[in-house]
Formats: sequence, structure tokens, C-alpha cells
Amino acid sequence: MSLVVTPAPERRDRADALERLLEELSVSIRSQQRILVSDDQTIALEPDGVALVYVLSGEVRLPRDSVLPDVIAAGDAVLASGRRTISMHVRAGGGVLVTNLTLNDDAAHLGDLLPAAAWVRRFDDLEPGVAALAQHMGIAPTAAPSRYGDPVICRMMATMLLQAMVRAWTVAGCAPEGWPSRTGDPFLDRVVAAVRDDPGHAWTVEEMASVAALSRSVFAERFHAVIGRSPAGYVTEVRMEAAKRMLDAGRSVSDTSRSLGYGSDEGFSRAFRRATGTPPSRWRGRGKPLSPDPLDRQRAAAPASVRFESPNSTAPMTRDATPIA
Repeated sequence: MSLVVTPAPERRDRADALERLLEELSVSIRSQQRILVSDDQTIALEPDGVALVYVLSGEVRLPRDSVLPDVIAAGDAVLASGRRTISMHVRAGGGVLVTNLTLNDDAAHLGDLLPAAAWVRRFDDLEPGVAALAQHMGIAPTAAPSRYGDPVICRMMATMLLQAMVRAWTVAGCAPEGWPSRTGDPFLDRVVAAVRDDPGHAWTVEEMASVAALSRSVFAERFHAVIGRSPAGYVTEVRMEAAKRMLDAGRSVSDTSRSLGYGSDEGFSRAFRRATGTPPSRWRGRGKPLSPDPLDRQRAAAPASVRFESPNSTAPMTRDATPIA
């Protein structure tokens, strides 16, 4: 006879939410530096972005008014999401890897979920594989020239470092209760995830309530109270976010319209113009790429670093099962 132990529903929901967040993280590298100091040096983390710090050797002192500890040591990691200014004092003989990132458009909605500042003690013990990788990041090529694909590989490595820091911070028990729930309600989290995974689906309020395992009336009331808009308004908002990304990537208005479940280009154009104030054809014609091609970025190497310079509408909610437009 075997006994199978299954995790409690709330723990399973939290694990699923964390996995979705890690999967959705998408970043571009603003800069990456491996800093080895012979004399004491103060480093300010860049604002308005995500900064990752991994202490390679020695120790780093932080301001006493910081939410972080006064001293962090080799093997520790810090994640800062740019909502406050943080300066670090690296002691002589110490070394740090500093990676400054920007969340891509398709991951911008995750910015509010990331901690303002987080310290992961003994990151090298919690994530030994990624910590070993960090030891080889931020090094300027010397003997060999840059190779095709280097920016892509470096971005993947930086993404993995961010994912591992977030996971280690969570597993260590530092995350707030219920994090990383978008809503604080596991039933509504299922709906939010489902809509974001498939914005082109013909969502109805009844179907969304079914995903949440709630009655229609309870679901609609709870959703509006927590999210701040109607289920229909939320679906439209997610579709418009997706439409901007698709148009920025060069997809046609008709292709975007069909992918997002609109029955006609005219209906999609009206919804897009209500949400943005701009017709989709004009938005697409601006020529703004979703994110710069990594191979087209300027790359400048410093003696001990490698840098990659980066770059509400409301829809009526009816009582029947009419798909949300």
C-alpha cells in the first residue's frame, strides 16, 4: 500500500502562480558589468529598471536606511526593481556582477509584482548552477572576437539569473504571504492567467466564472471589487495590450484582429481607437519595433565589463452569453 501526499490547494496555486511569473519574465539587457575593485568604490544602481547584483568576492556595504542588510557577502544576491535608489559600497578587493535590465513590453505588467528590493542570502547555495554561471558573466572577450548570437545568449543568461533570484527569494520564505498572486485571490488568479494565455478566445462572463469555480453573480462582483474593472473591460484591456505588441512586431491589422477574436477589422479598429486614441493602422505605421534586434545594438566593451546598450476601455456586459468584444 502506497501513500501519495498531494500539496494543499493554496500551496499548489502559489506554485503555479510562481511558475507562470517565471515563464513570463522577458527582458532586455541595458548594461552588464563585472566590477573588481582594488580600492573602495561606490556604485549606484540604475533607476527605472531591474538591477541584479551578485557578490563575486569580498563584501558590499549598503546604506543603513535601506530595506536591505548593512552588509552582504560573497555568494549573496540582490534584486532591485528601480522603485528606489540604492547605492553600494564595494570594499577593496571585492567584486560584483551588476546587470541592469528592462522588462520587455510583453512582461511590463509583471513590474509591480517584483519586490522593490530583495536580498537572497547564500544564493550560491540555493541556486548553485546559476551562481556558477554568474561567475562567467560580464567578462569582455579578449582573445576571441564577438560571435554571432552573443547578445541572444547573454540575454538568456541574464533572464535565467533573474528567474533564479526570484525563485530563491521565494523559496527562502522572504516573499509576502500569497505572493506572487496578481489579485490575492486564487480563484481570480486562474481567470487572469487564462485570459492572458488566450486573449483571442471568445470569453463570456459565464465562462470566466466557470474557470473561477464561482457563480456568475459572485464572480462578477468579486472581480470588479478586486481588479477595479468589469470582466469585459479586463478582457478588452488584455486584448489591446496584445494588439499593441503584435502591431509593433509588424503584424497586419487584419491578422491582429483575427488573432484576438474580433469578427471584423472594423470592430477591432473601433475598440483599439477607443483604448489608445489612435487607429491600429497608424499605430502600426509608426515603425516602432517591439524590441530592438539584439544583433543591431551597439556593443561597447570596457576593460573589465561587457555592455549591451539597449535600447481603459469598457465594453458593455450583458446578461447573455455573448462573447466579450
